[in-house]
Amino acid sequence: MATKVTLRQKTISDGKESLYLDFYPPIPNPKTGKLTRREVLKLYISKKPKNPIEKQSNKETLQIAEQIRAKWQNELNKPEIYTEQEKERLRLKEIGEGNFVAYFKKLVNKRKGSNYDNWTSAYLYLEAFTDGNVKFADLNQRFFEDLKEYLLTTKSNKSDKVNLSQNSAVSYFGKIKAALKQAFKDGFLQIDLNTKIQPLKPLETHRSVLTLEEINQLIKTDCKNPLLKKAAIFSALTGLRHSDIKKLIWNEIEYIEGNGHFIKFIQQKSKGAEMMPISAQAYNLLGERQEPNKKVFEGLKYSAYENQLLRDWIIKAGINKEIKFHSFRHSYAVLQLSLGTDIYTVSKMLGHRELKTTQIYTKIVDDTKRKAADTIKFDFNF
Repeated sequence: MATKVTLRQKTISDGKESLYLDFYPPIPNPKTGKLTRREVLKLYISKKPKNPIEKQSNKETLQIAEQIRAKWQNELNKPEIYTEQEKERLRLKEIGEGNFVAYFKKLVNKRKGSNYDNWTSAYLYLEAFTDGNVKFADLNQRFFEDLKEYLLTTKSNKSDKVNLSQNSAVSYFGKIKAALKQAFKDGFLQIDLNTKIQPLKPLETHRSVLTLEEINQLIKTDCKNPLLKKAAIFSALTGLRHSDIKKLIWNEIEYIEGNGHFIKFIQQKSKGAEMMPISAQAYNLLGERQEPNKKVFEGLKYSAYENQLLRDWIIKAGINKEIKFHSFRHSYAVLQLSLGTDIYTVSKMLGHRELKTTQIYTKIVDDTKRKAADTIKFDFNF
C-alpha cells in the first residue's frame, strides 16, 4: 500500500500556524523506529497575514514545505530510485534553494521592542540589496563583501539626501551575521559562514557626558516634566538605560539587611540577569514605595516631545552640550572611573558582557584628566 503524505497546519500562539506532515499509513520514525503519523517541519506561517511582506513570507514557506512533502512522498513510494548519497545530495540541494531573505524575516518576527525595530531596518536594506530573494546556496564571502559596500554607500531610508550612517550600517550588518549563525544552527547552511565574514568596524563616536557640577546644577533646575528629570538623575546615579528604568517595578527593588538596596531585573538590551546595588540617594529619589507590580516610573515615555523637554532642561541649567537621556548612563560610567572605581566593577554595574565595551569610557576619563591638568597655569614671565 502506497504511503500518502499530506501537508497540514496547526494553529499555535501569536497568530501563527505550525506546518507538519501527516503520513498514512504510519511510517517508522527514523530515530526511534516507532510508528508515527506526524513530522513537525519547524516551519511557521501567519494565520492572518497583515501585509504584503507576511503574505509573501507565507507563500515562500509553503513552497519549502511542499518541496519537503514531495520529497517524502517520492522516497516512501519509490525508494529504489535513489542511493543514500543521492538522497543526501537532493536534500542539500532542496535546502539550498530556500530564500535567505524570507528566513531573515522569520527571525525579525521573533524580536520585540527596539530590537524588533533594528532587525526590521536590517531586513529592509537586505531586501533592497537582493530584491527580496537570494538562495542559501548563493551565499558566500563575496556576496557579503558586496553587501558591506552597499550598506556603506546607500542612502538612508529616513532621508534620500543622506547616506546611511556607518554605525547604523555596522548595526544592521551585525544582525545579518547573527542570522547567518542561526541559519547554520538550523541546518540551512552546511558551513558556519558567519565565522568567515569580518564585521564592519564602527566609527569612534564622541560621547557627551556631564560633570558632577553639571548634574548638581540640573538637580537645582526645574524641568517641565518632573518624572523625566527624576528618571534622568536616577540613571546618573545607577547607570541604568531608559528602557530598564521604564519597565522597573517595585517588586524588583529589595532591601538586604546590612547590604542596602538592590535592583533585581533582566536587562532590556543584553537580557542579562542582574542583581545591582543602588545607593541610598538613588533609592530615596524614588519616593514612597508602591504596590509590588506597579511601575516605579509610571508614565515615563520616550518620544521626540520628551527629548525636546530634556534639551530645554539642559539649556535652562546653562549647560552647552549635546545631551541625550543615554548621556546620563555615560556620565555615571565616567564619574565612577574618575572617582577611582576599578573598570571591572564599573563594567559589572553597567551590565556589559565584555570589558572592552567599558574601556571606551577610559579615553573620556583620560581627556578629562588632561583638561584638569591644563587648568592650572602660572605666570612664569618674571
